[in-house]
Amino acid sequence: MQIQKSPSGAMFPYYFRNGELFGMHLGSYFSNEAGVIAMMKEEETFFIKQHHPIGIWIDFYETKLTDRVIRSFIEMIEHMGPQVTKLGIVGASAIARWKINRLIKKTDSLAALPVKYFDDPEVAKTWLVSEFE
Repeated sequence: MQIQKSPSGAMFPYYFRNGELFGMHLGSYFSNEAGVIAMMKEEETFFIKQHHPIGIWIDFYETKLTDRVIRSFIEMIEHMGPQVTKLGIVGASAIARWKINRLIKKTDSLAALPVKYFDDPEVAKTWLVSEFE
């Protein structure tokens, strides 16, 4: 597969330790809800066109995860559907993690999706490709 650049500037696919993943850069939006939601929509459109099942690492560092942003995030992941094999989230507060988990469990199509939260992106990436090592 040819490497491409996503709207957030991430390489797709990103090769890491004998596996592939997609790193979605949604960090550093601070309180800009409209900006991060617009980027989510662009990333969703890009990802769906790839037709490539893969684990995703989401970077939320320095982005305020309001209820509106979290709902939009869940909708994005739901639309990306079965192409998302694992979801590693970096930079979410404990409260945001709880809210995300609650909404994932309420969304039938996402209830079985493996989701983990990390403070270190390297650990997240390692987990995402772990089945390939």
